[in-house]
Amino acid sequence: MKKLIAAVSAIALTFSTAFTAFAADSADVYVTISDGTGALALAQEKITVTDVDADGALTINDALFAAHEAKYDGGAAAGYASGETEYGISLNKLWGVENGGSYGYCINDISAMSLSDTIADGDYISVYAFSDLAAWSDVYSFFDINSAEMTAGGVIALTLSYAGYDADWNPVTSFVNGAVITINGEKTDLTTDSQGKVEIKLDEAGEYIISAVSDTQTLVPPVCKVTVTAAEASSDSATTAPKTGNSTSGLVAVTAIALAAACLTKKNEK
Repeated sequence: MKKLIAAVSAIALTFSTAFTAFAADSADVYVTISDGTGALALAQEKITVTDVDADGALTINDALFAAHEAKYDGGAAAGYASGETEYGISLNKLWGVENGGSYGYCINDISAMSLSDTIADGDYISVYAFSDLAAWSDVYSFFDINSAEMTAGGVIALTLSYAGYDADWNPVTSFVNGAVITINGEKTDLTTDSQGKVEIKLDEAGEYIISAVSDTQTLVPPVCKVTVTAAEASSDSATTAPKTGNSTSGLVAVTAIALAAACLTKKNEK
């Protein structure tokens, strides 16, 4: 029995080590970049990330370097720069914008400490340059659903929130009231209610970037990416994907489920 347990443990350790090594080699993440004018330079672009800075981990810095290398005219050398500070790696240039270090970055809509924060396969990375460099009124906003798939004619229900602080500087989230919904950059007649809720009907097949703007708040543009397929004769419903989509298999599936539950709890506590 002891030999059997030892053998099983050895196999599990080998699998775990192999998986960790694979996970450390690369990851596919979804990168959103706001360029400081209220415009989305990238909206949940799928980016393959490797350890370009050779620090032994996959980080936001690696993701942003890869995103600029793949999508910015002139690559990362022209549009992106970062540097070491006492707080870790910080941004010096984002999508060609140099503003003295006034940027923000989040992983799965949770504020990161620095660009050296680690990332995992399926993460959503949101990075923005501040647009208000006088009053610093920019607030990070996000929908409760990052991406969705639905059939044409279906309705997707979204809730828009923003991150802020209470009187004691504790982080809190609040609903965005009266924000105008945009679809592929165009304003619509739809607005969020006092609970941040809005329902959007999409009648034609295609890919849509849903975002929002406000006359009363400086919103970092939120993103929900919706893929609409042609409706079948027997189907008129919409289905939405979960906010995060990390996936694993085999012996690590239980760990993945536990982590997903923890993330869901953290989101609900907001």
